[in-house]
Amino acid sequence: MNLAAVSDYFLGLQAAIVAALETLDGGKFRVDAWTRAEGGGGRACVIEDGALFERGGVNFSSVRGASLPASATASRPQLAGRAFEAMGVSLVLHPRNPYCPTVHMNVRCFAAGDIWWFGGGMDLTPYYG
Repeated sequence: MNLAAVSDYFLGLQAAIVAALETLDGGKFRVDAWTRAEGGGGRACVIEDGALFERGGVNFSSVRGASLPASATASRPQLAGRAFEAMGVSLVLHPRNPYCPTVHMNVRCFAAGDIWWFGGGMDLTPYYG
């Protein structure tokens, strides 16, 4: 698995989503880079008080660690104790219109040595004013 290519794809996906949402909303996202002491980092993009979105975030993260957490090895016990890398894009968007649902989405890639997998999902949370 070429994790650099996956990272490049996810960064491009984040940039494309942010650009499309800025076009729709008319506002600009604030971009903050961050690092993780244990390894890795990411980029958080946040929009607030826009024409379409009350608040939203489109985030990229790529983190490394010495050993997978128990939640990741519960169904894959053969991976216990392995070093890992996890990366992905996640977003949460809160529209101004109370009849439009809040959206949450994420796509992820996990790698532990020669074993890797992709995951993710999306959900809509309806609400009314």
